[in-house]
Amino acid sequence: MQLNNYIDGAWQEVDAGTYTAVINPATGDEIAQVILSTTEDIALAVEAAKRAQKEWALVPAPKRADYLYEIGRLMKERKEHLSQVLTTEMGKVIEEARGEVQEGIDMAFYMAGEGRRLVGETVPSELQNKFAMSVRAPIGVVGLITPWNFPVAIATWKSFPAIVAGNTFIWKPATETPMMAYEMALIFEEVGLPAGVANIVFGSGADVGTAMIEHPDIRVISFTGSTETGRHVAETGGRHLKKVSLEMGGKNAVIVMDDADIDLAVEGILWSAFGTAGQRCTACSRVIVHKDVKEELEQKLLTQMADLTIGNGLDETVKIGPVINGKALKKISSYIDVGKEEGAKLLAGGRILRDGDLGKGHYFEPTLFTDVKWDSRLAQEEIFGPVVSLIEVTSLEEAIEVNNSVQYGLSSSIFSQDVNKVFQAQRDLDTGIVYVNAGTTGAEIHLPFGGTKGTGNGHRDSGVAALDVFTEWKSVYVDFSGTLQRAQIDNS
Repeated sequence: MQLNNYIDGAWQEVDAGTYTAVINPATGDEIAQVILSTTEDIALAVEAAKRAQKEWALVPAPKRADYLYEIGRLMKERKEHLSQVLTTEMGKVIEEARGEVQEGIDMAFYMAGEGRRLVGETVPSELQNKFAMSVRAPIGVVGLITPWNFPVAIATWKSFPAIVAGNTFIWKPATETPMMAYEMALIFEEVGLPAGVANIVFGSGADVGTAMIEHPDIRVISFTGSTETGRHVAETGGRHLKKVSLEMGGKNAVIVMDDADIDLAVEGILWSAFGTAGQRCTACSRVIVHKDVKEELEQKLLTQMADLTIGNGLDETVKIGPVINGKALKKISSYIDVGKEEGAKLLAGGRILRDGDLGKGHYFEPTLFTDVKWDSRLAQEEIFGPVVSLIEVTSLEEAIEVNNSVQYGLSSSIFSQDVNKVFQAQRDLDTGIVYVNAGTTGAEIHLPFGGTKGTGNGHRDSGVAALDVFTEWKSVYVDFSGTLQRAQIDNS
C-alpha cells in the first residue's frame, strides 16, 4: 500500500518520488509505504487551501458544522476499523485505540455544536446611538503538525476547530503513523468536504514541517511534539509573525499523601505510567510519595506490575504494547544506566524484551525506580517510555515544591482524602491540568488541554479555548446617530 498526498480534494499521482516504510512496532512488519514530500508539495497544498478558503469562510458556520456532524457519524460507524488501524501502525493496545478514536468522535460532535455559537461579545457603547460588539473571524490557511503517539485524537483537536471557524488547513502527520491521516482523508472525501479545505501532506519535519512554518501564506502553525522542536517552530514562526500554538513535553507527577487510598493510587499510577507504554505527554513518570506510605505503595506497585501482560496490542488480553521504534528503545534503555549511576534503586524492569515474538517488535519492560533524587536527570528529563521514579517527601509543601521543580508543566495529580490538602494542591501545582484521586491522564475534550513553562506557549488545544488559536477577534462599531461621534472626547 502506497500513501500519497491528499490535496485539493484529490489523491496526488506520483510519477517519481521517494517513499519510506511504515512499520508495525509490535511485529516489525512493513505495513505501508508513505511518500516523503517536498517544498513544492507544500506550495501546491497552500495554493489549493488559499483558493478554497475565501469561499469556505462565506459558508455559514452552522453549515460548516454539518460537515463535522457527518465526519463524527462516519468515525462512529468505522470506530472498530479505525481502532485496528491505529493499533497496527502505532502499537497502543486496542482498548486504548478505541478510546482515542472515541475522543475524535466526541471532538467532531462538540465542535459541530460550536457552529451555532462561535460566541462573541456585545457591550454598551459610551456614546449614544452606537452599537459595539466583537466577533470571531477566520484567519485563513493554517498548518497542523501532529505526533505519532495520538495520530487521530490530536489531529481532531486541531482540524475540527479550524474547520468550524472557517479556515482551511494543511496537515502534516508523523511519518511513523500516516495511515490514520489516510483514513481521515477518506472520511473527508466521503462527506463531501469542499476541495481544498482539508489537505494532507506526508513527509519529514525537516522538509515538510519547515516548509510549512516558513510559507508566508500559512498564518497559523499548531504543533504538538517535543519541546526542542517546538522551540524551533516558535523561533521560525516568530520571524514570520505567525500565530504559533505549541503543545510539547511533560514530566508529570502523581502525589500520594499519607491519607491516600493506596489501592486507588496504585491503579491510577499504573494506568498513567504504563498506558501507551508511557508514550504520552501526560504520562506519569514521577511518583512523589509521603514517607509514611512509601513502602506500602512500593510493594503494591510491584505486585500489580508483575501481572501486566506485554505484547501485540491487537490481543485483547494485552495491557502494554510496544514503543514506537528502535530509536525509542535505545533512548529509554539509556536512562536505566543514568538512574543507576545517579544512585537510584531499580526495583523492577529496566530491560528490552527480546524473547520469542517480542523480539520482533520494540518492547520495553515496565520499570520502577525508588530512592530517586528530585533533582536527578531521572526525575527531571522526559524519557517517554514505561519508566517511573519514586521520590520520597515528608509534607504536602515539599511534594508541591518537587512537582514544580521540572521545566515542564502539563499534568499533575494528588491522591488524598483531605479536602484542605486537595484545594491547596490544585492552587499551587503549576501545571495546566490537575487531577484529584486520579492519574495524570484522562483529559476530556470539552476542557482546554495544554500546559505551562516548557510544555506550551499559552495556547490550548480542545475545548472552546481551541477556537482562540484559529480565529481573530474583530471589534465592530456601528454608529447610527447620523453625526460624527468621537470616543473619549465627545463623551467627556
